[in-house]
Amino acid sequence: MSALLSLRNVWVEYGDKIVLERVDLDIEAGSFVSIIGPSGAGKSSLLRIILGQEVPTSGTILLDDIPLTPECGPDRGVVFQRYSVFPHLSALGNVVFGLECEQAPFTARLFGAKRRGAIAQATEMLKAVGLGDSLNLYPAQMSGGMQQRLAIAQALIKRPRILLLDEPFGALDPGIRADMHALITQLWRDYSLTIIMVTHDIREAFALGTRVLTLDKRRRDPHAPHRFGATAVYDLPLTKKFKAEAEAEESITLDRVGNN
Repeated sequence: MSALLSLRNVWVEYGDKIVLERVDLDIEAGSFVSIIGPSGAGKSSLLRIILGQEVPTSGTILLDDIPLTPECGPDRGVVFQRYSVFPHLSALGNVVFGLECEQAPFTARLFGAKRRGAIAQATEMLKAVGLGDSLNLYPAQMSGGMQQRLAIAQALIKRPRILLLDEPFGALDPGIRADMHALITQLWRDYSLTIIMVTHDIREAFALGTRVLTLDKRRRDPHAPHRFGATAVYDLPLTKKFKAEAEAEESITLDRVGNN
């Protein structure tokens, strides 16, 4: 069976600085891939080229064996660490807006039966992320965890096949972070998503992922550090036993935090 997403000899360069080099990856449908690595290793750059925000300097990215177009398509959704929500729209308005842009790209407005249908879809999605009682709240009235739930609803409303997460829980405190871990795991299963998540938290990477990739440089030159890019130096598939141990350790850590 062919991979859902394939990267073939992908390079990313900015001027004379090489950020990624010789990246070769196959990502299966339904997997949850955690990406870790030091700062500056090109983790966010990798997400941007998969999303379609940027074009690799060289190499090929295939989605279902078809070259990926350099644009942000509905088959890929993204959630960033900073809450990417519209402050002037309610929770319901934030999620409906995605459907309006998709179904009425020139006016971004729906009317009549189409608008009622969009509101119904958005309401169900907000319920799925735990915001069913907060439809009319504005982002300024929400906690950080609620705003991130709203951002996830925005990303999922168009039913993407691939969900990209760029440090999505880094700004949350440990208790809320544990709730978000449970939520994203449930959504991954319920919506048959393929998730690619960048995180600096190694425990989070192992607890959530079915596979952990480490991006780093294989070669270094102290006189010209910018001339070598990062690639996948480790690629570890996770067994259920390994994940259960990681999840148990995370639970113990959170209990300690809560008792202090």
